[in-house]
Amino acid sequence: MHAIEIQAGTDVLVIGSGVAGLRAALALAEKLEVRLVTKKQIVESNSNYAQGGIASVLDPADSYEAHVRDTLAAGAGLCHPDVVRRVVESGPELIADLVRQGVRFSPSDGGGYALGREGGHSARRIVHVGDFTGREVEHGLARRVRAHDRIRVEEHCFAVDLVKSETGRVVGALVLDRADGRLRMLPARTLVLASGGCGKVYRYTSNPDIATGDGMAMAYRAGATLANLEFVQFHPTSLFHPSARNFLISEAVRGEGAVLRNLSGEAFMPRYHALADLAPRDIVARAIDRETKERGESHVLLDTRIFEAEWFSTRFPNISGTCERVGLSPTRDGLPVVPAAHYACGGVVVDARGRSDLQGLHVVGEAACTGLHGANRLASNSLLEALHLARAASEDILSAELPEAPWRGALLPSELPELVVSPTALQHDWEVARKTMWDYVGIQRNRSHLEVARRRLSEIAASAEEWAQNHRPQAELHELRNLSLLGELIAKAALARRESRGLHAVAEYPQPDPRWLGDSCLRRDRPEVWLRPLRGGSKDETTADGEKA
Repeated sequence: MHAIEIQAGTDVLVIGSGVAGLRAALALAEKLEVRLVTKKQIVESNSNYAQGGIASVLDPADSYEAHVRDTLAAGAGLCHPDVVRRVVESGPELIADLVRQGVRFSPSDGGGYALGREGGHSARRIVHVGDFTGREVEHGLARRVRAHDRIRVEEHCFAVDLVKSETGRVVGALVLDRADGRLRMLPARTLVLASGGCGKVYRYTSNPDIATGDGMAMAYRAGATLANLEFVQFHPTSLFHPSARNFLISEAVRGEGAVLRNLSGEAFMPRYHALADLAPRDIVARAIDRETKERGESHVLLDTRIFEAEWFSTRFPNISGTCERVGLSPTRDGLPVVPAAHYACGGVVVDARGRSDLQGLHVVGEAACTGLHGANRLASNSLLEALHLARAASEDILSAELPEAPWRGALLPSELPELVVSPTALQHDWEVARKTMWDYVGIQRNRSHLEVARRRLSEIAASAEEWAQNHRPQAELHELRNLSLLGELIAKAALARRESRGLHAVAEYPQPDPRWLGDSCLRRDRPEVWLRPLRGGSKDETTADGEKA
């Protein structure tokens, strides 16, 4: 048995080092002492893998109204219109801020930025750095964070749980130092959770291995409200190749004119949507899923043979380089692609300033549910939202009077056990959980499969929780604890929503139902999923079965 080491407190603890966490840390460090902890290296995050770019109205021929309209259309009726407008209108200033931070976006031949177009957008408005925008933004911000004398960065530190005081305020986090296996309490006057998404809940995903839903799970266990977890976006075009696991083919490739074809050579997307290959992602992913299943084929072809090799390698150097390394030639052969779990449209419910319903906790980035994405995220709105919310949360924290040493009286376990969970048992449950999610809570759903998934994941989550309470802290154990809990909650939310809308397609209820126009909410102290109106207060809330909450 050993005790938890309580370290010295700081003004702000930022958990996560994606674009949202880094930008928040830089803004907060203008006046406050910041401690940033990250699960692996500072630049290992979903942001680092974002190829497409950042959506923003920068062309005089474009308009805020058009960007708002496109976002609302993709969101299938569940976007919060006031949030959409606020985020869209912040775009140009956020881009200008990144330029001031040293990010060099790809220029156009005629001056200004080279603007791409992606699915669901009615205009070219995607500002990018080749096809590795996320990496360039991430690395640029990380360099500034490392150089800042008021930001302390700690890598390879796994956040296990949030810590609350006797009054219910979040006052720190339990963090596992992977270097020495010690569990430490990191106290702070306030916290910013920027821990990213949960793509690794699924067997096939575009996300890096770190994306196990840790922040959402920690917030849920601490009593925060989560919403819209059933809306998991599957990117339509993940490269189908054993040597390029998790590699995305950016939607911008279709924006430049590439066409999806089945293995008989038919361009099938016109049969599914008027925008054909530029339809919103949920429609394209379901179309590919249907084509492959009905035809008994393993993948479809993204026809990039229309492009000249020199142009393609200049416009998409990351894709070209990866394909070359695995022996593919995009302009000669085309690209084999399949859908993969990509982005969580739901998360911890926050207000316009990133405040959760737990005192002392702001949430930014993919871990947050702001109301921007609704039932389906419009392409390249995610980095825009991350930057917007990081700024809003930082301004809110800087304008507040933070309590002095609120961690006095923090609720902590006194000692930790020494037993170790078998790696074989962890690996078994990890594989079962992710396979269950892929097989039963994927692109096309039905209620019997969802119920099987909910029960199976509930059992795995209960077992992982018991292990976590009675065994030595292990990163792999707590990842299983988090991803199995998130899987259970996703299945629970999907069972509750008895309609098909956006990313949630269920066989028994194939059409949208206006009675379900609301955010599906879950909280640990409430047994049922309930609906929160897009506008309105708690008096309007109903359970998922339509009863007043």
